[in-house]
Amino acid sequence: MGRRFQFGICTDQNMTWEKTVQRWQQFEQLGFESAWLCDHLIQPSRPEGPYFEAWTLLAALAARTQWIRIGVLVTSNTFRYPSVLAKEVVTVDHISNGRLDFGFGAGWYEPEHRMFGIPWPDTRELVGRFREAVELIDTTLRNDTSSYEGKYYRTEQLRNRPAPIQQPRPPFLLGAFGPKMLRIIAKYADCWNAFGTPAEMRERNQLLDEYCHELGRDPETLDRSLYYWVPKSDADPWASEQAFHDVIGPYIEAGINQFIFDQPNDQQFGLLERIAVDVLPKMKAEKPAPTSREGVTVDTSHWRKPQDHIAG
Repeated sequence: MGRRFQFGICTDQNMTWEKTVQRWQQFEQLGFESAWLCDHLIQPSRPEGPYFEAWTLLAALAARTQWIRIGVLVTSNTFRYPSVLAKEVVTVDHISNGRLDFGFGAGWYEPEHRMFGIPWPDTRELVGRFREAVELIDTTLRNDTSSYEGKYYRTEQLRNRPAPIQQPRPPFLLGAFGPKMLRIIAKYADCWNAFGTPAEMRERNQLLDEYCHELGRDPETLDRSLYYWVPKSDADPWASEQAFHDVIGPYIEAGINQFIFDQPNDQQFGLLERIAVDVLPKMKAEKPAPTSREGVTVDTSHWRKPQDHIAG
């Protein structure tokens, strides 16, 4: 199965609980394939403001949505011991009835580590810890009982009970940029995620193709996902319908097939609704999104399908 177009929305945890639920349910009704939180303990762009923790909030949102896929973009490996994180993954997979995508990365925002007293390793250790954590979590989720021995992490006869709903495990959406990290992606990820210019994403895509071939993996089995981080980008996709097309077009040419956008501000929300109703269905009709992931099985027959439109 080739890669297909999918579109998701990412929200920060600076909204009230009530507004967050309303927004996620609206994204679901509009037909977006996925909704995401950010794994920060303070908001990097507004460090003085309020901010909820991602995985506890995700569990609550899993219980208040019905069919949209959910995840954290992306979970910071520095915040949680990977064997404990694996338990959180299984728990949310059950609460969501098999709708979880496991977003995972090495971690990057040093100030929140200092604020919360979390050690901040150098780059080499960050990469090493990420590789071991991916291996450990992958092994844990695929097996009833497993052990792991690494330089940074160790488990002994870890019992993964209950098993995740999605088998052999929830899909891995792994975030990475550099060559060493991309090699890990090529081996373990179901979907690769990053942000950057179209030229940067094209170059990383080509590296991923090479690494997949080295491993004997078909590159088409690895989805390519862009997080469009609006505050760090030159153009706002929610400025107009033409702006949306202008933003995504070069990335599609660079090989991106999954897009995750920061939600627009309140004044731009009407445009998001129009794009969801009028623009995205036409794009996906050419390459419709699959209902399951390669190698990952889950019963979707009971999921409520999105409305054809939402009242304004």
